[in-house]
Amino acid sequence: MGEGTGQGRRLTDAERAELRQRIEAGETFARAAAAVGCSTKSIQRLLARTGGLKRRTRPRAPLRLALAEREEISRGVGAGESCRAIAARLGRAPSTVARDVAASSGRRRYRAWRADARALQLMRRPKVAKLVRCPRLRSEVERRLAMRWSPQQIAARLVVDYPDDLEMRVSHETIYQSLFVQTRGALRLELARCLRTGRAQRRPRQRTHARHGQLSNMVLISERPAEVADRAVPGHWEGDLLIGKAGGSAIGTLIERQSRYVMLLELTEGRLAEHVRTKLAAKILELPAHLRRSLTWDRGKEMAEHVRFTLDTSVQVYFCDPHSPWQRGSNENLNGLLRQYFPKGADLSGYSVTHLDTVAAELNARPRQTLGWMTPSEAFARAVAMTG
Repeated sequence: MGEGTGQGRRLTDAERAELRQRIEAGETFARAAAAVGCSTKSIQRLLARTGGLKRRTRPRAPLRLALAEREEISRGVGAGESCRAIAARLGRAPSTVARDVAASSGRRRYRAWRADARALQLMRRPKVAKLVRCPRLRSEVERRLAMRWSPQQIAARLVVDYPDDLEMRVSHETIYQSLFVQTRGALRLELARCLRTGRAQRRPRQRTHARHGQLSNMVLISERPAEVADRAVPGHWEGDLLIGKAGGSAIGTLIERQSRYVMLLELTEGRLAEHVRTKLAAKILELPAHLRRSLTWDRGKEMAEHVRFTLDTSVQVYFCDPHSPWQRGSNENLNGLLRQYFPKGADLSGYSVTHLDTVAAELNARPRQTLGWMTPSEAFARAVAMTG
């Protein structure tokens, strides 16, 4: 029997088909009912009696193997054909066939229906995040995030620390997604504050470059020896100031070019050239002679006494070209890392030497990709041992 329309007549087969077509296309019940000339109740009764709408099937991408292709693979495997021969007949890459066979327990146990069912199961979304499935891995990631390691550092170091444990592997993108996309629900949202940016979502970065006046008697970076540029010898440093709120406070930053070892300078007396020279010379002279070879700096006025600094320490200062912060790339990166500890707009005058040393030690304990995931402390210690 047909469905009542609410106007005393029954729906015809054509009307029922049209209603189903409109609803499947995404129209509301009200619009579909108005187009056909029935009530929304009629649509509800129609769907209730016919089992509702058919579940939409997710279309299979052309790059994915179809069931018919897997049946052909099954026949070829059973006949003893090579994966290359089967792939040539299907017009597929040999690696595609080989991977499908290997993922389905090999040639002896390969069955088309089993391989296709497995592929469909893997296609289902959403998936349970790996950091949800593996509490041990999640705990280790959270511990290292709390130490202010970046997701990339965590992902790479897990491979080093657990070389034979595949469960303890996770990509840095998975960690970011678990922090930024809370529907994945793996990591606590408050851990996003441990990231360098402290943000709970991604934003494009914008950099501004400060302009400085000219200094006298500068030795330009073009005159710097080749051993500095290729980082072949330890003891060459890059330096700059991290500026606080309204330019009223600052912290001095130093990074060794080969090992990326960090030292921080307390500048509570201000950032006048005399104060910077005094603090910088004292810090540099703490190092062994073979680890204080040169210093590359921006053109900031705080280095106006660079000639006297060189006389006091025997460390030659080289200055970058105008508007070329990339020539001190290691130090620029360091200053970005330090904003995780000292946000822009913060007053930097209240930090003690002990606190700055603690921050430097934490940075020196982070693995770095450019060091093959060694830490700066490890690389610096090796440099000291090799040249001492």
